Amino acid sequence: MSRLFISRAAFAFVSAAICISTGCSKSAPQVATPENSAKDTPIAITVGKSESRDVASTIDATGSLTAQEKSNVSPKTAGRLSNVYVNVGDFVREGQTLAKVDDRDAKIRLESARAAVRQAKAGVSQAEAKLGLLGGGKFTATTVPEVLTARANLEQANLELKQAEANEKRYRELTESGDVAMITYEQYKTARDTARARANAAQQQLETTINVARQSNQAIVGAQAAVATAQTQVDDAERVLADTVIKAPFSGYVSDRPTSVGEYVSSSSVIATVLRTNPIKAIIQVPEGDVPGVRLGAVVTITVDAYKDQNFAGKVSAVNPAIDATSRSASIEALIDNSDNLLRQGMFATAQIVREGGTKGIFVPKTAIFHDVSTQSFRVFVIAEGVAKLKVVQVGREEGDWQQIISGVDADQPVATSNVGQLYEGAKVSS
Repeated sequence: MSRLFISRAAFAFVSAAICISTGCSKSAPQVATPENSAKDTPIAITVGKSESRDVASTIDATGSLTAQEKSNVSPKTAGRLSNVYVNVGDFVREGQTLAKVDDRDAKIRLESARAAVRQAKAGVSQAEAKLGLLGGGKFTATTVPEVLTARANLEQANLELKQAEANEKRYRELTESGDVAMITYEQYKTARDTARARANAAQQQLETTINVARQSNQAIVGAQAAVATAQTQVDDAERVLADTVIKAPFSGYVSDRPTSVGEYVSSSSVIATVLRTNPIKAIIQVPEGDVPGVRLGAVVTITVDAYKDQNFAGKVSAVNPAIDATSRSASIEALIDNSDNLLRQGMFATAQIVREGGTKGIFVPKTAIFHDVSTQSFRVFVIAEGVAKLKVVQVGREEGDWQQIISGVDADQPVATSNVGQLYEGAKVSS
């Protein structure tokens, strides 16, 4: 057995030696490396172009956010709170009801005032009825029924007086001519004097009736004044009732609600604190040397730690004319758009304020920049005659979908904007 094993081993050793010396086996096929295949196959890319743009000069500063307006909402009337409809953190709209004071007494007062108005109006109607006025008709003394009757009596008395005077004259002439006895004339004379007295009395009665009518009209005026007074009481009662409803002065967030249902409140009690946060105000501390470069209406961009990848834009709304003696800085106020209500009072903010003047800068699409994590560098591939040229660049500010390149790329150069992670120096590309 051992001899057979030795023989087989010797045979195998000899065969191997012969194969090595003579090259009995065929050459092994060459394996293609990634480097060889990459050099032969162009990498498909899209191409953009670097641009030269105006770069605004900015002032970098820090600050904090605060509400544009803060209102400690108080009731206009004292009473016990019957309802509170909001809580801390709620967003309220302008005019929205925050709370309500018990309105039972106010409703009773309003009903009493309305009853007084109805009574006063009834007094006006009665006074008008006495003068024959309906529905608030215009007063005219000559149209009052009593006056019309007195005037008719006067006219009748004047007619009788005229007839009596004519008879007295005729019979006086007949007496003077001797045709009629004196006693007959005396009768007609007496009749004339009586008619004259009746006419005078009718005249006095007419004047008295007119005066009475005018006094009655003054009663109407007085009754109408009573209506106006009562209506004023109604208006006042309605205002008191409306004041039992406490409403938000503007849209914003409730930051505090120190009262509860059942508490007695007065005009000095704070029902809720409402903050107007859109726009929200940024208080920015600008160094003394940069203050002259800040102007009202200048564009401001801020970032906060809560939303590091998001910029919030606004404008300078106020520049404090005083410089703080300790920090040697001035407070700049800016109103920042907060329509999504992401920004909150008290947040720390990093701000950039655009000032007049600026420089030129090179910008490329953000998709053209490759961040090499191993070297912590940024790369851009410039395309020239179908070949990628690697450029290590220094990046600057962002403007939308574009990134500023401080160094490494010139203007109007074609750059790869896709598959940049597959590119390398000298890589062939196709677009």
